Amino acid sequence: MVKRESNIPASPPHPWPEHLPRPLETYNLEVDVHDSSTECSTNGSASPAPAGSESDMSAEHGFFVDPNEAHNERVDLKAIESAVRVILKAVGEDPNREGLLETPARVARMYAEMFAGLKSDPGRHLAKVFTEDYDEIVLVRDISFCSMCEHHLLPFTGKAHIAYLPSGKVVGLSKLARVVEEVARRPQVQERLTQTVANLVEEKLSARGVAVVVESTHSCMTMRGVRKPGSLCLTSAMRGAFRDDPKSRAEVLGLINRES
Repeated sequence: MVKRESNIPASPPHPWPEHLPRPLETYNLEVDVHDSSTECSTNGSASPAPAGSESDMSAEHGFFVDPNEAHNERVDLKAIESAVRVILKAVGEDPNREGLLETPARVARMYAEMFAGLKSDPGRHLAKVFTEDYDEIVLVRDISFCSMCEHHLLPFTGKAHIAYLPSGKVVGLSKLARVVEEVARRPQVQERLTQTVANLVEEKLSARGVAVVVESTHSCMTMRGVRKPGSLCLTSAMRGAFRDDPKSRAEVLGLINRES
């Protein structure tokens, strides 16, 4: 293992996408000279892995890009910044105060990140399946997420549990987590999030049964209004055998609720 240091210019030759974070001035990279996925250039910087791989490093901008992550290019950052300045004035603040000067831009980038899944197709993560002679429950529990309540534009955070009964095909477990992550990145209510995930799994995997249970805390009722910290909202969506067969439903709920 060879430890190298590379300096990446603060201002790249191409315009920097405003919805993406800027890289650090200096990266300390540990490069395995025997790793064929990484090449060392003469100046000590790491060359990117092949495009389209899980570890795609943008040659143009020099930062890590996950090709599976959603990006909403339609977000009007300047319009959001203007709106935030109006809000700050409306509540009696001075948007030109030192501590607030960069706040509109930060909020705009935050919304671009939080709503990155708004125009994406999360079903694409379920396109790659594998033939497998397995017809019992597949369950991925405790998939953490953060979404945005469309009523107050305040976050709700929690965990999703996804189970399905395969019909000769299984999907990579991480893809179920990617579906939750991408569906969560939009303004919505928890009930819709739960139904959307269940519908995608049922449709894309042709599953004989699908169960999705979501539990989360909503800041719109913990930090404002009724202000009840610790309250939890649970929603569920059952499809196929988990909806029609009480025994199958009881089995999957038992697995979801069992202590680790």
